[in-house]
Amino acid sequence: MTTKTTKTTPTRGQEVAADVSALLRARNPLLWVVTREEARVEALLVEAAAAAAYVARTWDIAQGARQIDGSLFVADREDPGAMLALIRDRAEGKATGGPIDRCAWIMRDLPVWVSGNGGAVSCRALRNLARFLPGVKRDNAQAVIVLSPSNEVPPELANHATVIDWPLPDRKEIASLLDAAIERLPEDMREGAAPNGARDAAVDAAVGLSGEEAQACYARSLVTSRKIDAALVAKEKKRVIASQGGLEWYDPLPGGLDAVGGLDVLKAWLRKRANAYSASARAYGVVAPKGCMLVGIPGCGKSLTAKAISTSWNVPLIKVDLNALKSKFVGDSEQNIRRAFKLIEALGRCVVWLDEIEKAISGAVNGGSDGGVSTDALGAILTWMQERTSEAFVIATANQIKDLPPELLRKGRFDEVFFVNLPNAAEREAILAAALKSHQRPLDGVDLAAVSAVTADWTGSEIAALVPEAMLAGFEDGARPITTADLVAASRDVTPLSRTMADKIKDLRDWAKGNARAATSETAEVAKVRDDGRNIDF
Repeated sequence: MTTKTTKTTPTRGQEVAADVSALLRARNPLLWVVTREEARVEALLVEAAAAAAYVARTWDIAQGARQIDGSLFVADREDPGAMLALIRDRAEGKATGGPIDRCAWIMRDLPVWVSGNGGAVSCRALRNLARFLPGVKRDNAQAVIVLSPSNEVPPELANHATVIDWPLPDRKEIASLLDAAIERLPEDMREGAAPNGARDAAVDAAVGLSGEEAQACYARSLVTSRKIDAALVAKEKKRVIASQGGLEWYDPLPGGLDAVGGLDVLKAWLRKRANAYSASARAYGVVAPKGCMLVGIPGCGKSLTAKAISTSWNVPLIKVDLNALKSKFVGDSEQNIRRAFKLIEALGRCVVWLDEIEKAISGAVNGGSDGGVSTDALGAILTWMQERTSEAFVIATANQIKDLPPELLRKGRFDEVFFVNLPNAAEREAILAAALKSHQRPLDGVDLAAVSAVTADWTGSEIAALVPEAMLAGFEDGARPITTADLVAASRDVTPLSRTMADKIKDLRDWAKGNARAATSETAEVAKVRDDGRNIDF
């Protein structure tokens, strides 16, 4: 009788640990692990070392060389130079600190000691060690694993170090952290800690956080409500993401796509792709959409659409402020952007909003004097958009097409490029109706067509702004309902953008012909004329 074994899918962390084990067996002497999660990653590194027949030990400048259980391995080795000398001695067969064994040394604080002029001696010692270790006898094998929050390896070590960018915990790892948090509760609290459905919701709410952040969120939820509250975890997650810098979590837009007036082609395109992420769609072979670029006139619904998608699809909306991620140092901007995109990758399905993207990368197109910072940003964006595997849907908005590089607009980066024009008559009515609804004003008593007629060639934001202005007039006149006359009167004080930016709007429209898809269908507009005349039979 044979026993059927069930094969479990490894987590992302376990997959990377398996790669580390293979690198150790291949006698790679220096691994540079990029992570901010020491405890979680060290536990996986210990498993990886054991799988490659290595003992794992740690070192830092405060505690020196330690066994994994925290006990002292050898005294007086807090100095990095002395520690590297100890590793060399053991690789040469000298029993410094105890019997010789195969050891993977997890070095916590080494990066600051091998960088710059002050780290020249330690950097040279590590470089010499990296050249020496691959050739030592099997039983004396030693490896150095450097933990660092940065992937900036000193150039002297670049040819010796293998950089490993450790991923944030995936859904399976988060679930195990949640189960562990519940298991540590008093027995009388465990049963009600995660009611039906609450566990999955709490796991989804914490995806995208580090292991420590997820544990802190669950602990706070348990302390506050004595159960796992997914809403509280999501709120805490929003705060954590905001603290990263350059990322902003937006609350859902009430009404979703229905709150956006007009843009029928764009909204139909988005609704068609709402189910493309489902399991049945994947089974059928449907390719998940990558995103779209919205180019057009300011104030015509590009940003509003970005906010509405997340509501319609019931996924988080993350706005990326590329300018906030920039640094005056060449290379730092790219690293900051990559770190932000790495967090987005871990979030799973979400909408990523790159607002006014042309402003963030204008220096890469127009030859700006920013020392290559904009070029770094553009390179990081293009690489991520081409190679990403997550289910993040990217919506980028731009007002000036001349400031966008052609490589950003080519097929493969976005599924579609839409041109958002000034609203037509029907759209102007829809925009006004949506604005009245959002301000909780009734449509009765307002002639939408009449207001649409006096706002020809206006932007959507200019039309929507008439409602609060008319409300002021109604409030001053005894808090009465607003009327068509109030809206028309408010319109007389507005100088529309189409007048002040006539040349730029013309350039945008000329570019859109043949380069972008219209966000609004080209239907003939027929004036609504009341006919009180005689019917004639032919």
